[in-house]
Amino acid sequence: MNTLGKIWKIILPIIKNKYIMTLLIFLIWLLFFDRNNLVDRIKEMNHYNQLEKDKKYFKERIDADTKRLEQLKTNNKNLEKFAREQYFMKKADEDIFVVVEEN
Repeated sequence: MNTLGKIWKIILPIIKNKYIMTLLIFLIWLLFFDRNNLVDRIKEMNHYNQLEKDKKYFKERIDADTKRLEQLKTNNKNLEKFAREQYFMKKADEDIFVVVEEN
């Protein structure tokens, strides 16, 4: 008897068992067709993990910006430096030259 015949000899009684078939159909239903199926659960978990990463990133950005804002509010030299670097502000008797590097 060949290998395929031996496999069918083992599988056939399992397939004919109504309880095992009911269990298999139930599992297939849960995995693919149910409202909370496995495929959707995996997608939702991936989306949730991405949202958690985004939350951590934005929390760090908020903390850094809060510290920077506190520095700008308490020290006039930091405020002047920030205004000069970010907004190219200058005093009345100064000239500003912006050098742009081209690649």
